[in-house]
Amino acid sequence: MTENVGTCFQMPTYSANMPLMKLGAAAKLRAWSRRLPGLFRPRDLQEAGIPTGRLRMMIARGEVDRIGRGLYRRRNLAPSEHETVAMVSKRVPGAIICLLTALHVHRIGTQVSKDVWIALDRKARKPRLSELPIRVIRFSGPMLRYGVLARDIEGVTCRITSPARTVVDCFRYRNKVGLDVALEALRDVLRTRRATVDEISRAAEVCRILSVIRPYIEAMVS
Repeated sequence: MTENVGTCFQMPTYSANMPLMKLGAAAKLRAWSRRLPGLFRPRDLQEAGIPTGRLRMMIARGEVDRIGRGLYRRRNLAPSEHETVAMVSKRVPGAIICLLTALHVHRIGTQVSKDVWIALDRKARKPRLSELPIRVIRFSGPMLRYGVLARDIEGVTCRITSPARTVVDCFRYRNKVGLDVALEALRDVLRTRRATVDEISRAAEVCRILSVIRPYIEAMVS
């Protein structure tokens, strides 16, 4: 005779490793994202030792945001006023930030341009960046190297003309930016001592425009 003692239920069992595995995956994604620069392209993942297939997971978990065609940003970094400059430098690695944009980055004068001014080698193909506003001018010879600095913007190494070189370029391209802009830049850079007369004169000599800028320098320092 069988006695009915009630219904038996099997309670579910939980592995102590399950939440740790989930936590470990999330922590690993966060650690991976911290290896990346503020702005990055998919190919940067390999350089950081991150499997390229993890990009979708980082986006899904909110570690990174897609901000442009083939361009991403770590979400834990707030965008700066120069984010567009960094985006252009990332999309066009050979670009040199110059003229009005360089003035703004160096905080020289009062000019603010909606376009990012870049210089490229005369032989370089003009980039097609429909989603980014750019103005392109051409450099050649020593102008591609002299007075060109590396500066970190949003975690991106950007090439940018130095304060002295930027002022000289404004005089060289005064037909594009205006003589008033060049004069304001020269006056401000001398007043704030962001560049010396010798640095400006040397840059002007390299760029073959010393005879143009010298009278303005003499008038301002006399």
